[in-house]
Amino acid sequence: MKLRGTTVFTAGVLAALGAGWAGFPRVIHQTRQQPVDFSHQVHADKAGSKCDDCHAFLPDGAFSGIPKLDKCSGCHAALMGTTVAEKNFVDRYVTPQREPEWLVYARQPENVYFSHITHVKCGNLKCEKCHGDHGSTNTLRPHQQDRVSGYSRDIWGTATRPAMTMDACVACHRQSHLEHSCLDCHK
Repeated sequence: MKLRGTTVFTAGVLAALGAGWAGFPRVIHQTRQQPVDFSHQVHADKAGSKCDDCHAFLPDGAFSGIPKLDKCSGCHAALMGTTVAEKNFVDRYVTPQREPEWLVYARQPENVYFSHITHVKCGNLKCEKCHGDHGSTNTLRPHQQDRVSGYSRDIWGTATRPAMTMDACVACHRQSHLEHSCLDCHK
């Protein structure tokens, strides 16, 4: 009788842990779609765009991040193709001069300082090293944000995208035989 009670209790604990393990990520992360159905692949293949055509450095060396609407409207002041996605983009954003409210996949903690120019220009790293093969995608994946911290889930990485955590950065620096002070990244 006692063995049966222990078995039922153990099975209940394991079931609860399994449900929590599977369910907690779904509960803690809010999933939303990007405001525009954007294809990096179309822009790279048909328009011949490179990453830094849209994602460029500012004159002071800071990374401009997600391009502003004026980058897009330079080519899309009028329709260039026949896709519904482009028509929606021009009608919703370009014509009224309204910036899309892009969701940031790589939002880091406020106390972290990351210099893109140091890594890209001085370190000769390709964008794919940290951001994965995002440039060849035909659609934008959903954005997942931690409801508690507000950070993007992408910082933890996946099988196809590397993690953008402190451990991943330290491991890459050590692999490249670079040692730095904590204050190089934490301000």
